[in-house]
Amino acid sequence: MEGKFLPATLMMIRVAGWVLLLHLLEISLWAVVYAWKNCMPDLDSAFYFSAVTYTTTGYGDLVLPPAWRMLGAVEALTGILMCGWSTAFFFTVVSRRKHPPSNPSGAAESP
Repeated sequence: MEGKFLPATLMMIRVAGWVLLLHLLEISLWAVVYAWKNCMPDLDSAFYFSAVTYTTTGYGDLVLPPAWRMLGAVEALTGILMCGWSTAFFFTVVSRRKHPPSNPSGAAESP
């Protein structure tokens, strides 16, 4: 068991790192849209607002203009869904590491 601990741990760190990077990429894309449409005063504020909205923290210190407020709600919903998807993906990776599928090709085994 001890010989499998380090490779499994490193794989989990890599998966978590990639998932986090993808979340940050999506937050950045939302921020670019907010800055491009002049919904936020600058890109730093847009990134901060996007991160707070995506994670559904919602401090309320920055708000979108009235015409764009539903976009913030859409980002929050997207963030919730993507975090849930990430949890399911991470669980699947861990489960398959612990219990690999007996027939990975998905084809029926011949008798």
